Amino acid sequence: MPAQLIAIARNAFVEGIRQPVFLLVILLSGLLQFFTTWNTGFAMGYDETGEVSGDNKLLLDVGMASIFLCGMILAAFVATSVISREIENKTVLTVVSKPVARTVLILGKYLGIAGAIVLAMIPMIAFLMFALRHGVMSTAADDPDMPAIALSGGAVLLAVCAAAWCNYFYGWSFPQVSVVLLAPLSVVGYLAVLLVSKKWEWQPPNADFKPQVLIACASLTMAVLVMTAVATAVSTRLSQVMTIVVCFGIFVGSLLSNYLFGRHAFKNTPYGTIAMVERVGMASETFDKPGDTLKVSFQLPPRVALKPGDSFYFGPAPNGAAMYVSEFAPFSGDLSKSESLLSASAPSGLYVTEISGDRTITVRNLGGRAQPVIKPPSPGDYAFREATRIGPIALTLWAANPNMQCFWLLDAVTQNTRVPPAHLGLIAIYGVLEIGAFLALGVVLFQGRDVG
Repeated sequence: MPAQLIAIARNAFVEGIRQPVFLLVILLSGLLQFFTTWNTGFAMGYDETGEVSGDNKLLLDVGMASIFLCGMILAAFVATSVISREIENKTVLTVVSKPVARTVLILGKYLGIAGAIVLAMIPMIAFLMFALRHGVMSTAADDPDMPAIALSGGAVLLAVCAAAWCNYFYGWSFPQVSVVLLAPLSVVGYLAVLLVSKKWEWQPPNADFKPQVLIACASLTMAVLVMTAVATAVSTRLSQVMTIVVCFGIFVGSLLSNYLFGRHAFKNTPYGTIAMVERVGMASETFDKPGDTLKVSFQLPPRVALKPGDSFYFGPAPNGAAMYVSEFAPFSGDLSKSESLLSASAPSGLYVTEISGDRTITVRNLGGRAQPVIKPPSPGDYAFREATRIGPIALTLWAANPNMQCFWLLDAVTQNTRVPPAHLGLIAIYGVLEIGAFLALGVVLFQGRDVG
């Protein structure tokens, strides 16, 4: 089975990069990055510092969107040329009659297509990094970054000329050789441009290096691999045109998933964002013992009129998803009788016990057993008066539909927020699960497909 899987993957990889559209889309991505340096001005934010600032914010936005769209187009075209066309031409029958299990065939095809997509993403990301190094030419007085132009253009020219030579004298596939050479040459060209300034002077390599942008691009590559799994599954049943149409529909739907389904999955409205938390007479920081007390201050006055006895819920999301405290009963009793609030029979919960000014409240964990809390409130958390209501239908549709916003780290980069490694791990796990789900769907669809 491993030998069959590797053979099928190798064949799919070679067949994918030999497609003329493969090279054309990669070069189109580079051309789009080239032109965005001239037409993405007026992004504002000139007083902010970070890896990307000013007009380059819009350059990064347009550039990453171009890579995403080109990657999706490549995934659809390559998957249909490798799978659906073989099914329509009956050539896949020679493979499944070896015998080769259909599951192995689908997995092998996906691995080969995914390898081709990753190979295409390397020069496309390199073109984006060249564009960011060049920067937006906001005014007519701005001079072009000649090292970036020369080294990026040189990488493309060298790859194309070498491919033309090999095609003419040895009969090798022009798109295949071009792509195989362009990937390493573009990386070498970018590493070289990091060593020289815009005036052809030596500089430290970290002067223009943007690691957070590369992290965002790596996350984007995982999103394209998910779309590759979608294209692989769909192409087992549909023709090339319909596969592209369905992939485009899923692509658009996945970008709008939060708006279409996510906002209806969790229903809650925060009344404030926590600015500061102060412990009152607490020996620990866990806030999970009876009588634990916190003074909570908000960034702005709460949007609703709070009163002693109100329930206190909090969590990291403004829609109330992933609350740090489970639902509990509303308060009933007398807050002045402190001895009864912590008795063994008293119901547990987090309640507002005092209002101080227009932005500060006192919250206590009341009850004989105390209300379990995943973590105490912290600055940036959202505060609520009630538990979050869940829409089961919307939640199911939201979970079933791939959410490409999870892979879109552009906002973190433009707002100069470092992406933690744990978040990248969650993105990778989510991507692998999505890929596995769509490949399983593809195997199910292909099992009943007549290929004779």
